Formats: sequence, structure tokens, C-alpha cells
Amino acid sequence: MKIVSLNGWGGKLHEDLTAYLRSEAPDILCLQEVVHTPDTEKDWLTYRDGDHVLQQRANFFRDIARTFPDHQATFCPASRGVLWDGAQAVPSQWGLATFVHRSLPITEQAQGFVHKAFSPHGYGEHPRSRNAHAIRVYDVEKGRYVCIAHMHGLRDLQGKTDTPARRQQAHRLVDLIRRVADPDDGLIVCGDFNVEPDSETFAILGRLGLTDLVTSRGFQGTRTSHYAKPGRFADYMLVNERIEVLTFSVVVEPEVSDHCPLVLTI
Repeated sequence: MKIVSLNGWGGKLHEDLTAYLRSEAPDILCLQEVVHTPDTEKDWLTYRDGDHVLQQRANFFRDIARTFPDHQATFCPASRGVLWDGAQAVPSQWGLATFVHRSLPITEQAQGFVHKAFSPHGYGEHPRSRNAHAIRVYDVEKGRYVCIAHMHGLRDLQGKTDTPARRQQAHRLVDLIRRVADPDDGLIVCGDFNVEPDSETFAILGRLGLTDLVTSRGFQGTRTSHYAKPGRFADYMLVNERIEVLTFSVVVEPEVSDHCPLVLTI
């Protein structure tokens, strides 16, 4: 079973990203920063937040779902704000998406918020609403249950240091996982956590018996050349002792986002 976790950057590098994902062919894809604008047929819209202007793939969720027609696609909205078509405001949803090959029965799942709540009338003030999604699948080939959870951690304009909000975020993620996972399940937790490697987030997740693969295997970061700020870590993938890791990699090339894909085969 192959699991890929990636912050998709709103599909800014859409063609390279879809080509890469098609070639990687994950059984489970955990995708963060997903745009979903079902009321437009436009390919591209613009996100504006002060001086921060970014092209976004208007129907990123639909595009990836079409890339993987044999996967069950789930979109988990964190907020509903506005993107721009020139001077015209276009309401759009933003959040997480999970794609699971139909050969893997999803027996339980839960989505919920790790910071704030759903924001229906705009993206809101920073740090904005953040959510998580957990699924429990039955691996028919191995005769076992595996739980996979991913989140997009809050972005604080002050940086990635530990804060009370990030502590609460980690506890909320643990609570969400416990709603879905059985104690005997193999457990994988991944995503763009937006924290440093020494964050207390990992001590909190460690209570579930989880160990991070990015830092424990000596990778030097998870950001690409498209990210010019200091601090090279954001994305992580943790597993418990019931997961037999066959391969794990932080993919540096090709660059398909400002984040590197994390690829795990179990």
C-alpha cells in the first residue's frame, strides 16, 4: 500500500503536480490546501490577501478526482472565502481532500477542526480555521485495518514556534484519531503541521505510539525552492509500531508545490 501526503499549494503547479501524482499512483492520497469552486468553469482564479497574491487552480479538487477515477474522493472544507476573476469575486471553498482506491473499503471516518471552526463568510483572520480527516480502511491483501489521518496545521504569522493554540491543535487531532482508530490498528498520521521538528506536537502525538519518519530518518527539510523563507520543515509523516515501513521518501524532484511530497510504502 502506498500513501502520499502533499500540500498542493492550491494547484499552482497544476500540470507538473497531476503528472507526478499520476506516475506515483498512490493507493491513498492525503492532500492539503485544496481549492473547490463548483460554481465556476474557470481553470484559474486569484487569491488575494494584502500583498500576498497567488494563482489558484479553481477546481483543484475536481481535477485531482478526475486524475484518479478509481479512487473515492472526499473534500473536507475548512472555510468559504473569495477568489478573484479579475475584478469579479467568486465564492470558493478551501480545505483538505483524501483520495482512497476503491479496493480499500473505508469502514470508519471522521473529519473535524483542530483550530477554530468552519468559516462560512470569508477565510477569517490569521491564524485561520484548520481541519483534519481520519479514515480507517481494511487492507484486504494483508487482512488488517489501517488508520490514516492528516491535517493542515494552523499558520501563525509569528512563526512556527509552540503556542497554546498549537498545543490544543495537537490534542484535538489525537481526539479525532481516537474516534476512528482501534488500539490494534496500524496508524499513520501526516500532513503539513506548520511546526518545527522540536515542537511539543510530537510529544503529544507520541502518546499514540507514533514516531516521525521525516526527522528520524535524517531528511533535511520538506520545502522546495519555491519557498524562499527560512525554516525548511513543515510536513511530517508518523507511524506506530504496527506499520511495517518498506520505503519512505521526501521527494525533492520533481518540484510540484512549495512543499515536497511524502511517500510511504507499507
